[in-house]
Parts: sequence; C-alpha cells; structure tokens
Amino acid sequence: MAGKPRLHYFNGRGRMESIRWLLAAAGVEFEEKFMESPEDLDKLRNDGSLMFQQVPMVEIDGMKLVQCRAILNYIATKYNLYGRDIKERALIDMYTEGMTDLNEMIMHLPLCPPGEVEANTSLIKEKATNRYLPAFENVLKSHGQDYLVGNRLSKADILLMELLESVEELDPSLLAKFPLLKGLRTRVSNLPTVKKFLQPGSAKKPPLDEKSLAEVKKIFRIP
Repeated sequence: MAGKPRLHYFNGRGRMESIRWLLAAAGVEFEEKFMESPEDLDKLRNDGSLMFQQVPMVEIDGMKLVQCRAILNYIATKYNLYGRDIKERALIDMYTEGMTDLNEMIMHLPLCPPGEVEANTSLIKEKATNRYLPAFENVLKSHGQDYLVGNRLSKADILLMELLESVEELDPSLLAKFPLLKGLRTRVSNLPTVKKFLQPGSAKKPPLDEKSLAEVKKIFRIP
C-alpha cells in the first residue's frame, strides 16, 4: 500500500493551503514536512526534489509533484472531484482559475508595504463584490443545483469554500449579498471530511500573522 502523501512547505497557508483543503475534503490523510530555514529549502533544491526550484512540493504515488495546478488536478482526478467529462472539467478549471485570481490578491496582502495595505484591501473588496462573488452566485442561480458543476462535489466547490473563508476573514459583510454562496458554504462545511478539517487542531492553517510572516521571509530570503 502506498504511504500517505507528504507535503513540503512552510508551516502556513500560502499556495499549499488549497492542496490541504482538497486532500482533506477527499478524506485523504497526509503528512507535512515543514521548512524552517533557508537551508531546508536549499536541501530540497539541491537533492533534485524541486523540478523548478520551487515549493509547494507533494510526494504522492511515487512522484514528487510541483506546480499547484498540476498537484490539484492530480488529486481531483484521483479522488473523483474533477467532473464526469471534458466539458465539466473545462468549467471546473474556468471557475477555479477565477478563484485563484482573487485568492492570490488576498494571499499577497501581508507582503504589501504598509503604505499600500489599505488601497490593496479596498481593491480586493471591490473585485470580490463586483466581479468574482457575483460570477459564482450567478452560476448557482443559473442551474439551481447544490454544487457548481454537475450537481456533485468537485474541486471547484472545495476551492470556493477556501476562498469564501478568506473573504470572510477580510470582511464578514462581503458575503451578505450572496445567499447562494452562503448556502453552498454551509453545505460543503457540513460534509464529514470538511467538518473535520474545520475543527481546531486540524492541518488547516490560520491567517498569516507577523511572526509567521517573519519566518516566511527568512525561509525564502525575502528582504
């Protein structure tokens, strides 16, 4: 029997968090090997584990996978969270690319110079309420089904759940005008595997704080 997937990253959200969400939703137990110093990252680079010298990296099924989309797509395919056919996969990809656009903006917010935080926060709120959240609300409204694609759980629903959590952390009022998204969030959060992931003590990581940000900058040699 193959061992548990092993995730190589720092002890924080970043680009690994979507992978944690998807594995957890699929009911897959995994291990994490945290980088704690620049030397830990150097070791992964020097031993050939990182094809493009970058993390996240996931050891799974005898492979060392890098690049987030490749990792997410492999997990989604393996655990039947990637649609029934090529058209459903195209929709799932289209939706998740939009989620990634907004999520990247939120993810980079702690790295902004202090003088730019307020303006960037305002921009994120504007994009969330006028572009991204209405788009996903309209998808649910258009077909009246429980999930975004094919009326069954997919990678898109899980990553949307992650995004909605981040949006609410930024400003809880941003979700007020999107009842269908709130309904989907409740539906997904009540799935046993997701409910377990949302409990204290799980592998789900908290928002980046000042201490964690300092550790990230140290590991990646960010000035």
